[in-house]
Amino acid sequence: MFTSFVVSDEYLSLEGKDVKDNFLLTFDQYLAEHPRKDLRKVKIINLCDTDQYLSKGYYCSLLAEARGHKVLPSVNTINDLRNEQLYKPQLSDTVMPAVLQKLRKHEQRSLTLYIYFGQADISGFEALAKKLFMQFPAPILSVEIDIINCCITDINCRSYTGLNESQFQKFEKALLDFNQRLWLTSRPKKRYRWDMAILVDENEALPPSDKVALAKMVKAAAKVGIRAEFIGENDYAKLNEFDALFIRVTTAIDHYTYRFARKAELEGLVVIDDPTSILRCCNKVFLQDAFSYNKVPALKTISVSNASQVQLDKIESEFTYPMVLKVPESAFSKGVFKVQNRDELHGRLSELLNQSALVLIQTYLFTEFDWRIGVLNNKPLYACKYHMARNHWQIYKHDESTVDSGGFDTLPTFEVPKVVLDAALKAAKVIGSGLYGVDIKQHNNQAYVIEINDNPSLDSEVEDLYLGDELYMIIMSEMARRLEQRGR
Repeated sequence: MFTSFVVSDEYLSLEGKDVKDNFLLTFDQYLAEHPRKDLRKVKIINLCDTDQYLSKGYYCSLLAEARGHKVLPSVNTINDLRNEQLYKPQLSDTVMPAVLQKLRKHEQRSLTLYIYFGQADISGFEALAKKLFMQFPAPILSVEIDIINCCITDINCRSYTGLNESQFQKFEKALLDFNQRLWLTSRPKKRYRWDMAILVDENEALPPSDKVALAKMVKAAAKVGIRAEFIGENDYAKLNEFDALFIRVTTAIDHYTYRFARKAELEGLVVIDDPTSILRCCNKVFLQDAFSYNKVPALKTISVSNASQVQLDKIESEFTYPMVLKVPESAFSKGVFKVQNRDELHGRLSELLNQSALVLIQTYLFTEFDWRIGVLNNKPLYACKYHMARNHWQIYKHDESTVDSGGFDTLPTFEVPKVVLDAALKAAKVIGSGLYGVDIKQHNNQAYVIEINDNPSLDSEVEDLYLGDELYMIIMSEMARRLEQRGR
């Protein structure tokens, strides 16, 4: 169970509480009295002034991280909020459409919003406050909003000492609520060595793992000393409560999954999928160039940036119909199209270039199934044959309201043709040492890597059909190995 402390520059007096209460400390006390051997897991709410570099507030968070304590705000958050070049790009789309009407009710040209542990001090801004707290987890945020242009111009981490009486009362209530709600959450009596968050989205149409598989992951994690807990998109601020993050939501770069991965990595968590793998796998332009430079066997592919007649002539000189067009960022067969002639090529290419600056043209090769080789830490994990959807040339067939898929066969990896297994391992090594699903087409004795998925499907009675529960044990054992390697 975690022990929570609130650390401030000087003696902090809360309603009905003072520094004598066991969760209130001054910075000097925290500096002198910790770490304590009787406290295994500690969480720190740092209320010291962090405005200046190398201030007590900065050192409080720095020392907390050095001592293995979970701390709010983290050093990364403090540094981000001190540098406009780091936080400004994250604010470009933060003012949500729902806030627009509320902003227009204010007569002034600008507005200062204070946020206390995710709670807005002005009614009507609750959703915005929660979103900003998720992006920049800090006790007190001051946000400058340009009402005319409906945008955030500045955001800062503030000290409670600068609050007036009314503001302090709101801050005090938010502090006590937060301390009780998030930082003193009771844990199961059984002690685990590590805590791991599994990021899921219950509303995702095609999630990477079904509920049965997720339950098996939790069970396997417990057997290797990891307490696993499911979290969602709104739990960004809770990340530093954990030692590891396992993402089970379809990833994308311009998506909260990437932000979670990046934040977790910066906070020192063991992460699968790590942000580098997401960046590399989610963009097929990167994959195709990487395959080429690393001599990974792949179908002929080029990138094009326009649909001019000259460009169409060049494409037709290098490819025969039918050919395949792909948007660089796509999943589950979405954004992938087959064209049969020049008119279709021109029309589809023009359409896709409105979505992306580059579109991939690839040789079409029909096979009755695609291989999917699961790879973990550059070792084969599982093997599946995914058959094409009925009367379709892809594994998934998307209609207006339904998604159909073909059948599958799950095999032990030792039954996979050597040429396919070698290609999968060579391709995975280009990305990193994470958990990947490598898609391969086989024609005669030649393998062609189509793409690599950083967030491969792990469904019950599909990918685990051969290994059963052992599949999840292998994954969680690897997570435990990385946690052990990182240090307790």
